[in-house]
Amino acid sequence: MKINFFIAILFIVSTIKVNAQLERSKQLFSAPNLKEEISTHKKVAILPLKATIGYKRLPKGFDAEGNRLEEAKLGINMQQGMYTYLLRSSTDFAVSFQDVERTNALLKKAGVFENLDEQLVEDLCKILDVDAVIKSSYSYEKTGSEAGAIAKTLVLGYAGSTGSGDLVLQIYNAKEGELLWRFYKQMNEGAFQSGSELMVRMMKKVARNLPYSKD
Repeated sequence: MKINFFIAILFIVSTIKVNAQLERSKQLFSAPNLKEEISTHKKVAILPLKATIGYKRLPKGFDAEGNRLEEAKLGINMQQGMYTYLLRSSTDFAVSFQDVERTNALLKKAGVFENLDEQLVEDLCKILDVDAVIKSSYSYEKTGSEAGAIAKTLVLGYAGSTGSGDLVLQIYNAKEGELLWRFYKQMNEGAFQSGSELMVRMMKKVARNLPYSKD
């Protein structure tokens, strides 16, 4: 009985600590002409995220090429997760978001999918035929072991943290590629989370700050 009580108290304390960690630093920038410009927007494209995965300590047998492929997969999964969340909440926004499958197909057809950072935003908007693009990055550093996080989940009932990530969301205008809005948030990632699931969880925190909200 005492053991069960101790585990319950430990779970409550740990959950509060984890929730506090998830609500870490946030920074927001809005251009002076933000409201004026976004009032003309009708369709917005979500670009594949630029994801980077680092390690506090490199694991044995680290495979640089495998890590690069994992980064690319994570970026696409998070792009899909963002689109899924925004699509489900479409009635809350004053613009429509282009299907990411179409976005990626158009980028590949134009031969720029693999080198988006080398393209001018206004050129990307022309390729995609949109009024603005959401250009994002996610830098993730693995700080804990997956095995340790799984053990915490089994004992405490929540997924322990396996790393921390910095998420940056930016909205660029098709006109002159102007940066209209920038959102930065630092969050922890737990075990059993895919890139898509992680983005959905992040968007729950980000969505109320998006300038396209009808509210």
